[in-house]
Amino acid sequence: MKREIAKELLKIKAVFLRPDEPFTWASGIRSPIYCDNRLILSYPESRRVVENALAKVISENYPECEVVAGTSTAGIAHAAIVAEILNLPMCYVRGSAKDHGRNNRIEGRVEAGQKVVVVEDLISTGGSVIEVVEALREVGTNVLGVASIFSYGMQKGLDRLAAADVKNISLSDFDALCIAASEEGYIAESDIERLKAFRANPSDESWMQK
Repeated sequence: MKREIAKELLKIKAVFLRPDEPFTWASGIRSPIYCDNRLILSYPESRRVVENALAKVISENYPECEVVAGTSTAGIAHAAIVAEILNLPMCYVRGSAKDHGRNNRIEGRVEAGQKVVVVEDLISTGGSVIEVVEALREVGTNVLGVASIFSYGMQKGLDRLAAADVKNISLSDFDALCIAASEEGYIAESDIERLKAFRANPSDESWMQK
């Protein structure tokens, strides 16, 4: 499944690799990978593949799920579609509480004791999804885990998720993407080790040297 999802993401350019012309992140780090899973929403065929796969992951790995929670903002639409497929309630968690009205951080109804699965589009260092999980735990829900579309598999992210006791299952990941990109001719097979070197230490730009 991971490789097939990677091919879908590559096809619509929601994720693609450019090792010889790296992108620059807001942090200033130069990266060979671009990822914007919001683009999935614009392609009905790929959208069906991804959302049905997320629903399957939840059904098979979190069968006790009672509520699907989306991360703000990229995970909201995916969570809503998956909740519809599974016929489950849905909510989403804001990046911060509103400064007016009821000052909600969580939008939609979720009750203490309910079993929740978080839908996230992308996991890199894990910080944002852990904040969402903690917000849901603070109101007394039982967060079973996370279902995400793509994960970089960075060690920092894996360590932070483990420390926060957060289980994550991704439809695809960096390793599957590298293989799929090589098979489809997006990159040369010789680029894979360079890409893995970036993933191992994003601040070390030696990976850019052929």
